[in-house]
Amino acid sequence: MRHPHTRTTRRRVAAALAAGLLSAAGLAVPAIAAPTRPPAAPSLADGLALTPPMGFNNWNSTQCGPGFDEAMVEGIADLFVDKGLKDAGYRYVNLDDCWALPNRDANGKLVPDPARFPHGIKAVADYVHAKGLKLGIYTSAGFRTCNSAGFPGALGHEYSDAQQFADWGVDYLKYDNCNNLGVDAQQRYRTMRDALKATGRPIVYSICEWGENKPWEWADVGHLWRTTGDISDSWGSMLSILKQNLPLAPHAGPGHWNDPDMLEVGNGGMTDTDYRSHFSLWSVMAAPLLIGTDLRKASPATFDILDNKEVIAVDQDPLGKQGTVVSSAGGRWVVGKEMKDGSRAVALFNESGSAQRIATSAAALGLPGAPGYTLRDLWQHRSYNTAGTVAATVPAHGTVMLRVSADTRWAAHPPAVELGLDASPLVEAGTPATLTSAVTDLGRTPARRVSVSLTGPHGWTVRPTSAATAAALGTGRSLRTGWTVTAPTGTPTGSYDLSLRASYRSPAGESVVSTLPLTASVVLPPPAGTSHLSDLPWLSAASGWGPVERDTSNGESAAGDGHPITLNGVVYAKGLGVHAQSEVSYYTGKACEKVTADVGVDDEKGTKGTVAFEIWADGTEVASTGVLTNAQPAQPLTADVTGAQVVRLVVTDGGDGIDSDHADWADARLSC
Repeated sequence: MRHPHTRTTRRRVAAALAAGLLSAAGLAVPAIAAPTRPPAAPSLADGLALTPPMGFNNWNSTQCGPGFDEAMVEGIADLFVDKGLKDAGYRYVNLDDCWALPNRDANGKLVPDPARFPHGIKAVADYVHAKGLKLGIYTSAGFRTCNSAGFPGALGHEYSDAQQFADWGVDYLKYDNCNNLGVDAQQRYRTMRDALKATGRPIVYSICEWGENKPWEWADVGHLWRTTGDISDSWGSMLSILKQNLPLAPHAGPGHWNDPDMLEVGNGGMTDTDYRSHFSLWSVMAAPLLIGTDLRKASPATFDILDNKEVIAVDQDPLGKQGTVVSSAGGRWVVGKEMKDGSRAVALFNESGSAQRIATSAAALGLPGAPGYTLRDLWQHRSYNTAGTVAATVPAHGTVMLRVSADTRWAAHPPAVELGLDASPLVEAGTPATLTSAVTDLGRTPARRVSVSLTGPHGWTVRPTSAATAAALGTGRSLRTGWTVTAPTGTPTGSYDLSLRASYRSPAGESVVSTLPLTASVVLPPPAGTSHLSDLPWLSAASGWGPVERDTSNGESAAGDGHPITLNGVVYAKGLGVHAQSEVSYYTGKACEKVTADVGVDDEKGTKGTVAFEIWADGTEVASTGVLTNAQPAQPLTADVTGAQVVRLVVTDGGDGIDSDHADWADARLSC
């Protein structure tokens, strides 16, 4: 519910408020009454949320804007049915903040906003229920909700509000954490738990406590609990939340789920590749799947992601295990999830900005030894056999989602074949670049009549320099083919699509075609001498909040809204302003020797922010700082990048989320 940079202003109120005095706005603060009903038994083993809840919440797309109203909510319910999302498992249509008037009525009851909900909440619930769906609602465990308009929270009104929700037919409560007067979190959330139980209506209880007091350790309180601050529609935010939620796997299970926040799929701040990763990773983590985009405006690509029933089945597996990290070196993540039928779901996730090979094995995933395994690609919807290796070349920010099983029907499927290149395609216009492709049989059975082709944009020259066919490939054998790729002289720098395509036949004669989309970067050779990095073109640039800025700080989410780069009072004219998680990469063409910079947390966020800086030369980390805070002066950082094709400047969040992580590469220079 909170912008990542403003949440701290909402979660604590002055001690005078806790004493019952007037708020700063002159509003009376309710007394915090002791529960008036007996507490519930210390367990939520009530049969609810036995799989992670699936549905919709309006906040990520509308917040408190005028688009949030009765017509929207009922329109989403219609689309759940019309677009097949109900059949895919989506059930809850949830209202977030701003559904009520700012003041209670004379009896202390909540009043729905008549402009937004002219027929009231019960009428909306009845409409949703008539579709075979369920309705969710929102309030906060404070005297006000999180919105600055000051809508009434439930602190001191828990039993009355819970009964009102039950009388309306509410099936799900999201309970936020703003304006909580400093009252103990467990006390506040347990009181509402007891109040919900006292209504006698089954209501899924979602604790939105932001992970501040480790709610995953309160096993008897909620059906799900937020583990982090709010997500935003950016790659850096999604990645930071992923890394905070993954270690909490032991706490998840049927009826008690880690909640890394709602989905951003379709909201426009990331690419479709990013969104497929987002959806895959939330599913392998057994996370609640709450759609956060306005489905009335959603693209076909968005529906294709949200309606992938094979990926959803991983999330909804009744065993209820959250996926765990098998490996993560170099941003090459393998996350495996045990399934009830004995199979393993696995996400091969590429955190980096260029394609990478990611590999694991059936044994590493916990499967028993077997002659062969069935490997199901959950995005391509095809099955193969593998001798045990599970591997793929995964595009930048991409995820290959698989399900691997030791079943006796593995030989009925064609062999899995892995396609890859030996390096990211970096091309200087007018100069032939040499590449080597590999087609490798991962299957227990041979791939026959194998052929491979590489194609580029119109006008490019792509030629093989060695054999592009093989009569057969046995297990673990590869067809390696050399290529020259030439972009025409004058081709502008930037990214261009290549396609690596292999065709082969299974022993049974089944024809298989496998395609690997690739990105070639047309680059300029780095200038000789020492240059400011902010004056050079980058290969790629990603920032956790807003774009990477040249010669200013990060600022906020808009381009060009930064300030002079300032570290501990020292102002720098040149440099890069970023926000964790961030990665900026440069082509150095094996012609450069050194990167230098003064690094630290920019002064524009006061005392907030914790970050760590890393410099990578190709796949090797060559310099790092450890965690830095705003209290520290700029730290000099120097890296030897001799012989590197690509240099990457990386900023991580210091392990505590990305709130206010404004980082500067001040006076960053490259020597070639």
